[in-house]
Amino acid sequence: MSQRTTPPFRADHVGSFLRPDYLLDARARLARGEITAALLRSVEDRAIAEVVKMQEDAGLQSITDGEFRRTYFHIDFLEQLGGVRTDVPVTVRKPDGSEELAPPVMRVVDKVRHLHDIQLADFRYLKGLTRRTPKVTIPSPTMLHFRGGRAAISSEHYPDLEAFYQDTADAYGAELRSLAAAGCTYVQMDDTNLAYLCDPKMQEAARRRGDDPAELPHRYASFINRVVAQKPAGMTLCTHLCRGNFKSTWAAEGGYEPVAEALLAEMNLDAYFLEYDDARSGDFRPLRFLPPGKIVVLGLVTTKVGTMESRDALKRRIMEAARYVPLEQLALSPQCGFSSTVHGNAIAMEVQAAKLRLVVEVAREVWGDG
Repeated sequence: MSQRTTPPFRADHVGSFLRPDYLLDARARLARGEITAALLRSVEDRAIAEVVKMQEDAGLQSITDGEFRRTYFHIDFLEQLGGVRTDVPVTVRKPDGSEELAPPVMRVVDKVRHLHDIQLADFRYLKGLTRRTPKVTIPSPTMLHFRGGRAAISSEHYPDLEAFYQDTADAYGAELRSLAAAGCTYVQMDDTNLAYLCDPKMQEAARRRGDDPAELPHRYASFINRVVAQKPAGMTLCTHLCRGNFKSTWAAEGGYEPVAEALLAEMNLDAYFLEYDDARSGDFRPLRFLPPGKIVVLGLVTTKVGTMESRDALKRRIMEAARYVPLEQLALSPQCGFSSTVHGNAIAMEVQAAKLRLVVEVAREVWGDG
């Protein structure tokens, strides 16, 4: 058995990284009107060049820009689609004193359209920095439906949601084609919604919005497949699931069983990055639905705390997963990004790099050098 030469790689990652202080400072200065957007972009360019080198030094084959040009993993992209608006997110304090981001609701107020190439310039800059495989991360299209449900989608413009699903898929297809034309071969769609549907509390919230939580995963599989049908030849298209990732907190818990068949057997994606860093994600039994030819990237290394995982424990867990899926169809990554929002998780820069090196080293020991 060997390392993979096409994405996802045996050692991979979700995409976002901690922002350096000087980048956060530049963003604050822009907000105060002290610098121009062009100057901020030049600061972002510098920070991205540094995070690319960090990934390469760790031994990774897939390279992202750390999502350094974004505030939130999903809003910055989705707001650039025609017809989409966002409720302003707010931070709330929970009874235990910890903070949580009240999820912003995306609203569809007009026909969804691809107005311009959203990630193209960012991808071209990233591609020019590395000879390894540049990876683009974008939010899943399901983010336009789940949090608001039917009420968040204009009934005037979409009396029938089938037209909404197709228009959104067409917008995503246009974005994928623009990236492919520039040489992009690896795209990841980030999705919290299917993981949220593993949690009874979130299932009940979906019911209150008028959706059947048992039917919704299958509807989302059909929705995603409309995007996959437009995937350019030669592009790997995958998804990443997590249960929330804001300042080292989370929003949901529960094993993948309620969504596993729709996710793994019905979606025509190439690969799945699945959060598996602690008991919140349940056991590996739901992986039995994975068909031949697809890859599950096991997110066994947490990005939420700085404690380093044991190599032996990671290898044991990989072998546990291999009871349900052939080892050849598995890979390893951190469980989520290190900074899904600009705020970042409660983890040090040097630990972030150490965890990436650990992923690479354990993957080499399990799957070989290739």
